[in-house]
Amino acid sequence: MWGLVRLLLAWLGGWGCMGHLAAPAQAWAGSRGHPGPALLRTRRSWVWNQFFVIEEYAGPEPVLIGKLHSDVDRGEGRTKYLLTGEGAGTVFVIDEATGNIHVTKSLDREEKAQYVLLAQAVDRASNRPLEPPSEFIIKVQDINDNPPIFPLGPYHATVPEMSNVGTSVIQVTAHDADDPSYGNSAKLVYTVLDGLPFFSVDPQTGVVRTAIPNMDRETQEEFLVVIQAKDMGGHMGGLSGSTTVTVTLSDVNDNPPKFPQSLYQFSVVETAGPGTLVGRLRAQDPDLGDNALMAYSILDGEGSEAFSISTDSQGQDGLLTVRKPLDFESRHSYSFRVEATNTLIDPAYLRRGPFKDVASVRVVVQDAPEPPAFTQAAYHLTVPENKAPGTLVGQISAADLDSPASPIRYSILPHSDPERCFSIQPEEGTIHTAAPLDREAHVWHNLTVLATELDSSAQASRVQVAIQTLDENDNAPQLAEPYDTFVCDSAAPGQLIQVIRALDRDEAGNSSHVSFQGPLGPDANFTVRDNRDGSANLLLPSRPAPLRQAPYLVPIELWDWGQPALSSTATVTVSVCRCQPDGSVASCWPEAHLSAAGLSTGALLAIITCVGALLALVVLFVALRRQKQEALMVLEEEDVRENIITYDDEGGGEEDTEAFDITALQNPDGAAPPAPGPPARRDVLPRARVSRQPRPPGPADVAQLLALRLREADEDPSIPPYDSVQVYGYEGRGSSCGSLSSLGSGSEAGGVPSPAEPLDDWGPLFRTLAELYGAKEPLAP
Repeated sequence: MWGLVRLLLAWLGGWGCMGHLAAPAQAWAGSRGHPGPALLRTRRSWVWNQFFVIEEYAGPEPVLIGKLHSDVDRGEGRTKYLLTGEGAGTVFVIDEATGNIHVTKSLDREEKAQYVLLAQAVDRASNRPLEPPSEFIIKVQDINDNPPIFPLGPYHATVPEMSNVGTSVIQVTAHDADDPSYGNSAKLVYTVLDGLPFFSVDPQTGVVRTAIPNMDRETQEEFLVVIQAKDMGGHMGGLSGSTTVTVTLSDVNDNPPKFPQSLYQFSVVETAGPGTLVGRLRAQDPDLGDNALMAYSILDGEGSEAFSISTDSQGQDGLLTVRKPLDFESRHSYSFRVEATNTLIDPAYLRRGPFKDVASVRVVVQDAPEPPAFTQAAYHLTVPENKAPGTLVGQISAADLDSPASPIRYSILPHSDPERCFSIQPEEGTIHTAAPLDREAHVWHNLTVLATELDSSAQASRVQVAIQTLDENDNAPQLAEPYDTFVCDSAAPGQLIQVIRALDRDEAGNSSHVSFQGPLGPDANFTVRDNRDGSANLLLPSRPAPLRQAPYLVPIELWDWGQPALSSTATVTVSVCRCQPDGSVASCWPEAHLSAAGLSTGALLAIITCVGALLALVVLFVALRRQKQEALMVLEEEDVRENIITYDDEGGGEEDTEAFDITALQNPDGAAPPAPGPPARRDVLPRARVSRQPRPPGPADVAQLLALRLREADEDPSIPPYDSVQVYGYEGRGSSCGSLSSLGSGSEAGGVPSPAEPLDDWGPLFRTLAELYGAKEPLAP
């Protein structure tokens, strides 16, 4: 009977209900009358086993997964079973009376693999615990419900081209969420779905390897490999997942360079200078990066002399350039070979070499108009100094390389010969002197000669001509400096007074011998001894004559040994001074002092001349200024137009008899009546002058006298209408005449307006003034 019970328990456990306790089994066995000593437990009320529930199981009713039972439960209904913990009441429910545990929904092991619960038996009436609480586990049993996945896919890998078979490329890894400890749900096997026969994969590790040798990047650079992972050990019914692996073949230097053509032809103008680009050459190399870098070189010596080749900055093209000047007349073309070589060579692939290639190059030189070419790059000519103008110096020659018979015209650029010392014959190119040359002034003359084609003035070239002036002995030796020395009155015979040095401006004169000779005869006060090195010593003679107080002028003759020999005479001034015991000068005689410390005669004459010139300029300036003032005074006396006579004192009118002589005014009675007829024009000079009649003086009213004078001036046709204005600083009181101003108000004397003066008689020029001041205001209505 116990065997049947164990089979039932095993079946329940396989169904997920192996959660029974030993105590209920004992009670159940005892009720059948089959006691067993191994099933009796007296110290603990129940023993727990693990419960199991299959994941993803979904039924119409809650699924029984186990039963709880305590030995204190006598079946009287007084025991209540409680369930707490993870999922209690929601996922798992318990029957309080029977202790049956049910699962209410489908579970996923990948979300939660097990649940920990707490069971307890209490008294239904008082809720008093009948047993201590006990913990048990409900495990979710796995099923194969998750396919493998590649969490890091898709993959990218690189492998060198030409790799051997079995070279590792990359390892792929799939993950299966099923339980690896339960069955084969998580046992994976890798296979290649796409990418054969180039690549293979290890079924267990997922390492992808090359399957064939010598895969060439230049043929196919990229491969797409599909890898599958299948669970259940790869058997039928298992779930699978796949990923892609993009395999790129990296480049290796396995291809030599190759010129696409065997012959290259270029052309270049002969006037192209060094460094001019002639053309580009490119050898094709299917490799990439550093594996395709190339170096170019010229193999034949003929081409390497005239041309050079280098690699561009990308390391691909060969740049053919001119190395030296070309000449179409001497050579029309060049032929040579050029080699292209890889700079980086992998020893592993030497069997695929050689990694170089050769091509032929032909460069044609094109003719171009060229300027005349001189026979020399620079000319060095010589000419002696002091030669007469027209002396031949040398000849410059140039020719037109394109047309040797073409005439050439020569000229000297003015800036190279600013003093016009030379001339050049335009057709022959001969250079002559245009003025005497002095080597001591200019030793070298650097000329720039321009040669121009007569047929094309734009074609011209220049050359430097250096003309050296040769020296002749044309300068007599001279003293190096003016010597003005002294001698003590107590000097001993034969004492050295001064070392005299000579200077010869000729080219060889400074290094040649210059001889000195002083005064000769027994009466000579000084002796000159030649040192034969361009210097001489001035000495006192062995038997000197008594020294006088006046300075001595010692004549010295100098001559060189040139051809012809030249000589000159110089003078050395020697003053006689009184000296201290140590040889220092104490005092000199007045003549010597003035000569040493004062000014020379020439300097005094120059100063006197300058002072006299300044005085003469001052006298001349004063005379011119006075003459100008006199001329202005004469003009002012003759010109009487618009004279203004200003008196600084105050006058009193006719009452002031001291400041104004009334007799100077003419008597109005003696004035001649106005001439009948139309008034004369005032803007032209009359042809006939009307003689004035004398007017006897006599007393008269000043107002009438002024009016008479004004009328006479207006009607006199013999003179222009000049005005003479007299300004009085004071007007006397009580004058019977009114104000002379036309702007004065008539209401100043009693408020009675004065009668209007006949302003209309003044003519059309004063019409506006007459309207302003002479017109009567209209009467008020």
